[in-house]
Amino acid sequence: MSAQPLAMAIQSIVDKLNQVKHSSALEPILQISADVCPLPMLAWLSAQQTFPRIYWHGRDKTEEVAAIGSCYDFSFEDDVDDNTLAETYHQQCMLSNNHDIRYYGGVAFDRTIPCWPEFGRARFVLPRIEFRRSGDQHRLIVNLKTDPEVLAQECDSAIAALQELTPARPLPPPHKLTPMGRCDRPEYNRWKELVEQVTNKKFNQDTPKVVLSRLTQLEVNDDIDPWMVLACWQARNPNSFQFGFQFSHERAFISCSPERLYRRCQQELYTEALAGTTTRGFTPEEDSQLAQALLDDTKNSHENQLVRRHIVDTLNPLSNYVGAEERPTVFKLNHIQHLHRSIRAELRPGVTDFHLLQSLHPTPAVGGLPRHSAMSFIRQREGYMRGWYAGACGYFNKYESEFSVAIRSALIEPGRINLFAGAGIVAGSDPDTEWQELENKLATIMSILVEL
Repeated sequence: MSAQPLAMAIQSIVDKLNQVKHSSALEPILQISADVCPLPMLAWLSAQQTFPRIYWHGRDKTEEVAAIGSCYDFSFEDDVDDNTLAETYHQQCMLSNNHDIRYYGGVAFDRTIPCWPEFGRARFVLPRIEFRRSGDQHRLIVNLKTDPEVLAQECDSAIAALQELTPARPLPPPHKLTPMGRCDRPEYNRWKELVEQVTNKKFNQDTPKVVLSRLTQLEVNDDIDPWMVLACWQARNPNSFQFGFQFSHERAFISCSPERLYRRCQQELYTEALAGTTTRGFTPEEDSQLAQALLDDTKNSHENQLVRRHIVDTLNPLSNYVGAEERPTVFKLNHIQHLHRSIRAELRPGVTDFHLLQSLHPTPAVGGLPRHSAMSFIRQREGYMRGWYAGACGYFNKYESEFSVAIRSALIEPGRINLFAGAGIVAGSDPDTEWQELENKLATIMSILVEL
């Protein structure tokens, strides 16, 4: 089927929805789609009035999704045990055998404590409407429940949602903000205390790594369009995952993260160890020298090796086979570069995305080692609630899934921009050097938002 202008694609789906009203013996979830001409997805998303608004762009650049509304929405605001999450996940996956049905959402960094309003400790949405690009194919997609008691209403709701779509309009031009104030939590002196506690020989023997992070809050007078910010960020770091979740007018979480938690294609799993950081050079020669110094640096190599070993050990009980690169390579971003090792596994039958999220998240690259003691230290000492920062964000269905670790991220609220950055603290870490690493990791988003 050839691509159609948006108005024609909408009418094609409306015609199908009117036919579906009188159908029977349908799967619990039905997906209707039409090929459509390309459109600027972030600009389109910014123009819509319906929530939630969701954006996903894969790191390999072949996948891009802009979605609004909700067909199914399941979230956990309060205490939730892993068995409840597993059962909910299983129920959702059993609703359809369609390979194209996807639930988008995330899991907080720490599910044992309260999270941000609206986001919850875990929340996943099957959108009402999606624009999805896979390679060169662009589709307009509608999802609906087909329970006979609600089928007619679902079709009418979907038709109304299609008719309320607003054409894409240019994103507002980026402009530099003048923050009224800045607050860091923890502030520098507290940061120094925490680093010294983690690097203390007695503590470090039992907990060799803790990833400490910082919340940087900018107080602003301006209204901020999160999708404009994400578009600018995307242009600066095109080789990252880019995603955003906006469940209401009040707050939006956006991220331009280099780190994959995992990608699953049926039983094939792809993941990575991304840990160890340095800056980029001003010339190709300086950049190569910094990259080589990173590869030769004992502290950073040790940090990356810890992450690699932990992931392999975690995957072994879930897999028939696990293979990992022995030597790291350098993964380059706009302002920084990381040590990177690829890891591949063949999962055992019956291993689900929930098992993977439960086992892999949070990774040693954002939490520490061993997980329990590092998480306990962060929970008690860091001094703020991470929420979905350093959480796992992505999509899943029965056949495939992909999740990114939500580092390099921002929570945008009325009058406030919350920025997050972390650094892995191991034996030999220096508080001043690690504090500067936080500044380096915020450099790209700060250069978009404020006059430096």
